[in-house]
Amino acid sequence: MKDFDGSAAKVEVNGTLYSVEMDTPIETTAAKTPQIVQAAPVHTGTNQPVKTAPPLALCSVKAPLPGVVLDVFVHTGDQVQVGQKLLLLEAMKMENTIEAHKTGKVSAVKVGKGDSVLEGADLVVIE
Repeated sequence: MKDFDGSAAKVEVNGTLYSVEMDTPIETTAAKTPQIVQAAPVHTGTNQPVKTAPPLALCSVKAPLPGVVLDVFVHTGDQVQVGQKLLLLEAMKMENTIEAHKTGKVSAVKVGKGDSVLEGADLVVIE
């Protein structure tokens, strides 16, 4: 949007400038600035700082295309290496080998043989 005033706007689409008039004027409001809120410190009754465990680095392997799972080569609890075959996915009449992109332990297998999946669906979770 190039310019906006009440019920009229100037909009550029693919390099062409258009003037647009709306039946009802649009009220503009000032954008709210996000506020940063800090968590309150936790007191344990001693002067020792509270230690927290580092977050687990979970990594979800996602479907690159919609398709059907032809075979699953790993199970929950398996150790996998980078490049190891996790499953075979048929997408667009082609077989695609889905490989691990990190070394770790399989914490969840979200699909089974014969399942249909959409693009971006979680297939395997590696921690």
